[in-house]
Amino acid sequence: MIKADIVNRVAEASEVPRVKAAKAVDAIIAAMKDALCSGKRIELRGFGVFQVRDRKKGVGRNPKTGVEVAIAPGKTVRFKPGKELKDI
Repeated sequence: MIKADIVNRVAEASEVPRVKAAKAVDAIIAAMKDALCSGKRIELRGFGVFQVRDRKKGVGRNPKTGVEVAIAPGKTVRFKPGKELKDI
């Protein structure tokens, strides 16, 4: 499923024009991005939790040459599905 599919489903379910549904989906995605960039946790009951976590440094390997490459520490977004989503 891509963003256009989500927009179409929102437009059908809410019986609004596709343009308004696209604006609503864009607003939701922008709000989620802002929250995650601020380090906040996003909890959608029945769906799951998005959370920013620290990623430790590590060592990777180039599969072609076998040369080791240092992987810098950073942040990553983790998703943990909720109970209802797991049961499906």
